[in-house]
Amino acid sequence: MKYLSYRANNVKHYDQIFIEEVAIADIAHAVGTPFYCYSTKNLKENFLEFKHEFEAQNLGQNLGQNLGQNPGQNHHDYKICYAIKANFNLHLVKILSELGAGIDAVSSGEIFVALQAGIDPKKIVFAGVGKTREEIYFALQNGVEEFSVESEAEMFLLNQVALELNVKAKFSLRVNPNVDAKTHHKISTGKKGDKFGVDIEQAIDLYQTASKLAGLQVYGIAMHIGSQITTMEPFADAFKKMRELFFDLQKLSIKIHSLDFGGGIGILYKNEKTILLHDYVKLIKEICGDLDVKIVIAPGRAIVGSAGVLVVKTLFLKPTSSKNFIVIDGAINDLMRPGLYGSYHEVMPVFKRLGDKKIFDFAGPVCESTDILAQQRLLVEPKVDDLFIFCSAGAYGSSMSSEYNFRKLVPEILIDGKEFRVIRKRPSYEEMLKLYR
Repeated sequence: MKYLSYRANNVKHYDQIFIEEVAIADIAHAVGTPFYCYSTKNLKENFLEFKHEFEAQNLGQNLGQNLGQNPGQNHHDYKICYAIKANFNLHLVKILSELGAGIDAVSSGEIFVALQAGIDPKKIVFAGVGKTREEIYFALQNGVEEFSVESEAEMFLLNQVALELNVKAKFSLRVNPNVDAKTHHKISTGKKGDKFGVDIEQAIDLYQTASKLAGLQVYGIAMHIGSQITTMEPFADAFKKMRELFFDLQKLSIKIHSLDFGGGIGILYKNEKTILLHDYVKLIKEICGDLDVKIVIAPGRAIVGSAGVLVVKTLFLKPTSSKNFIVIDGAINDLMRPGLYGSYHEVMPVFKRLGDKKIFDFAGPVCESTDILAQQRLLVEPKVDDLFIFCSAGAYGSSMSSEYNFRKLVPEILIDGKEFRVIRKRPSYEEMLKLYR
């Protein structure tokens, strides 16, 4: 996190972690642990970096002039659609809405949150492999502009619902380019055998069919090959295939108005060599800079991931014959990624301590052997009630959390300069039971 630092708070404490101008220990004292915490400045800067790169490279601006058309036909014709599945907290989405973000949604619930946050429905792309009839109705009735369709059956269902509502749905087909994203196999989405999209070899037939359906307007090509991608080669391979498909359709007089390049840019969790955003945007420009199309990207993790941390408290120290455990109050139901993917989050003590270091595993209280949030970490031995933060937890942290073991969902805190506020409260047990009654 850009705005995280160790500082001395007062003479009674060791140096401790601040985010922006707020001491993490002060939040823990006020709301208890565990909790998620986000930096407003970090979130804004992450989004604005995308916007800056688009504008600095004139990507999406006056693309038509390259084809000898009216140079003013397309100006700033791009959408940065935040992949809301990464973190759907209403307050964070509202911040992004005020900065001009669109939304890549994969459920009607995510569309509802986006609309409540003030997102223009014309900036929403409805993606996802399993849209229901009811969700399609909801999206069309609320003016969602574009549908990223993932199967032939869904194409026919979208057409049917659009006809029932007497509207034309903008149809984009998500194609599977059979490109290895070189990421964890559980977050790879662009290879044959993955459940996402349509094999690119079948795409032309589906576009020809879609062009004859009265409820659809053929609009774009969509692609998303995976998450946490840290090299440019998979993007280059996939985007070139999208370009080839664009021209193949053009030869058949099927006009494509939009190219949706998806998301997937990796962030720093440990010591990965991550992609420079400048290079990513430059690649898109090289692939489609001569095409008269709207450009859509759908970053999620790259916007919110580094802006958030999970704060936990030490409950017990548990030495065994083979390992030293730090038992904490945060668990797999609060941060699922380590148990689900074996993923790594940097762990930092909120208060710096001096002394000899030992190797520890961080174990949560949930009754599962997978409830290990970090392994083999070299640390000064903590004391009971010491606080730790799990870094880069803003994406797929709170959004994947659950009430497993009937544990309370953790609160979420937003820091803005010297102030912090609760943007999702910790429920009581009575509130958790209300839906059962």
